[in-house]
Amino acid sequence: MGVNSNRVEHFDNHETIFRIQTQTPSLEIHAVQLPPQRTTLHKLRHRVSEIFFPDDPLYRFKNQTCFKKFILALQYFFPIFQWAPNYNLTLLRSDLISGLTIASLAIPQGISYAKLANLPPIIGLYSSFVPPLIYSLLGSSRHLGVGPVSIASLVMGSMLSEKISYRQDPILYLGMAFTATFFAGVFQASLGILRLGFVIDFLSKATLVGFTGGAAIIVSLQQLKGLLGIVHFTSKMQIVPVMISVFNQRHEWSWQTILLGFGFLAFLMTTRHISLRKPKLFWVSAAAPLTSVILSTILVFLLKNKTHQISIIGHLPKGVNPPSSNMLFFNGPYLALAIKTGIITGILSLTEGIAVGRTFASLKNYQVDGNKEMMAIGLMNIAGSCSSCYVTTGSFSRSAVNYNAGAQTTVSNIIMAAAVLVTLLFLMPLFNYTPNVVLAAIIITAVIGLIDYQSAYKLWKVDKLDFLACLCSFFGVLFISVPLGLGIAVVISVIKILLHVTRPNTLVLGNIPGTLIFHNINQYKEASRVPSFLILAVESPIYFANSTYLQERILRWVREEEEHIKANDGASLKCIILDMTAVTAIDTSGLDTLCELRKMLEKRSLQLVLANPVGNVVEKLHKSKILDSFGLKGVYLTVGEAVADISSIWKAQP
Repeated sequence: MGVNSNRVEHFDNHETIFRIQTQTPSLEIHAVQLPPQRTTLHKLRHRVSEIFFPDDPLYRFKNQTCFKKFILALQYFFPIFQWAPNYNLTLLRSDLISGLTIASLAIPQGISYAKLANLPPIIGLYSSFVPPLIYSLLGSSRHLGVGPVSIASLVMGSMLSEKISYRQDPILYLGMAFTATFFAGVFQASLGILRLGFVIDFLSKATLVGFTGGAAIIVSLQQLKGLLGIVHFTSKMQIVPVMISVFNQRHEWSWQTILLGFGFLAFLMTTRHISLRKPKLFWVSAAAPLTSVILSTILVFLLKNKTHQISIIGHLPKGVNPPSSNMLFFNGPYLALAIKTGIITGILSLTEGIAVGRTFASLKNYQVDGNKEMMAIGLMNIAGSCSSCYVTTGSFSRSAVNYNAGAQTTVSNIIMAAAVLVTLLFLMPLFNYTPNVVLAAIIITAVIGLIDYQSAYKLWKVDKLDFLACLCSFFGVLFISVPLGLGIAVVISVIKILLHVTRPNTLVLGNIPGTLIFHNINQYKEASRVPSFLILAVESPIYFANSTYLQERILRWVREEEEHIKANDGASLKCIILDMTAVTAIDTSGLDTLCELRKMLEKRSLQLVLANPVGNVVEKLHKSKILDSFGLKGVYLTVGEAVADISSIWKAQP
């Protein structure tokens, strides 16, 4: 039975090569040509342009008058000048409704997120006034709702609290928060100006899913302090110390606080569920936080003689943002902490802001310029650091409400800022009796949606290495610390990139019957080996980092093919064809590897042939004189031409 099957396979192999030859009786063999010659300076300019200017931002300026170029430059740096000339009352009505709607969400969120960063609640309102005004001038997203966000607030609070306590030194803590915001803005704006936005791409989707999920759980557990009425609570941000503190302080639990907190938490979660089930009722969840603040404040005020155990916000100063440039630190022992905090919060807020902006832009079929957004968010934070604001960016919840409310332009941010201004000037005394427990319930409701278990499950199904990065980020945040958890995840993402670079895929190709197409024999079961040929594909550039591996792997393929031929009594191996379609680049180490591989195979009476090398690879092969060593019959345009031509040469030989 084994002998018969070997004979059948042997017959099929000869039939394969016969079929290729009969399909190409007059196949023209095309010469592999060198790309047009270019100077080194021209190549450098092209490469720099591809790296830093893939979108060709200057194409609008071509063949324009000086005045027109000035107008285009003004519109490029200040997008408000693009749409302002065509602004009308219809657009204003839509923006007015959406602006007031997000203001109802921004005011309680601003107060809550400031407490999350261990800052006075008033700082959260300040951060919902100046930054949106700056963004409305510089931002390119029509729907981005700007203000404090939970993740950046959590990270800033946890990193600064490790070295400085707000209770012990509030002035120093505030100065460090503003300084970190300044450096976050400088970092963000620099990425945009230098067009280095690809730096934030190292925070992969898998990393962010794990990080935000872990941070959401930590944030929620931290709110147990307010939800249970605990006074003496740990400042640590890991799950174990937090849970120990919760149960060690059981004697501080307040039944009044628990009743009020869980009641409003149930109300907020119900409204969120309604809006998720019926998107047209988005205003229900948008208005719920402000409604909770108003109702709880009235309730505590009316029962103030019986609710002494319920902690309240207390006095909040009236007035607009005071200047804070004099509080920025540019020297001293805490400067390094401020820079580190600024860079990490800057990266996180930038990633969230751009992702949110692009999400809603795609829904309305317009583009958001990533580099312009980096500059806008960065300048917004620099201005904010000088006006008593901390790190702000585009908030997903605020932007979703803005979009659903019908926002048409960034005027909705101006309307929101105006509503916050009215609150700062006239309404601050009304928040005096607002209970902290309601702010804790608002935070929990806001961050619970960050736990994206569906994306985590999808990662597990699609890419196990991405799922590992997600898990490491998640557990790193929960059990080690927020910045270290993020760092671990980034390292894993970089390792994944290095694995792809240093250990690229190599495939054995076979012929699809009836065609001159060659594909992976494991993917396409009908693809059959071509007798006397081993056709291999390399799916990556050939660099110093993977050249040795590729040489060893190709030699192993040769050995395994010879063993397969011997076991199946097939035609002896004579030629190895290297399909270089996916080899987009090669360096000197890669060139040396090809040369050495050709010599090693030659000693074993095996011919090495290259198929379809791309332009810059051919150019380097030519300049290094390696192309000459392969000869006229050593480089072909396609695998099909190589097989047909070499087979015909063998057939012509006596």
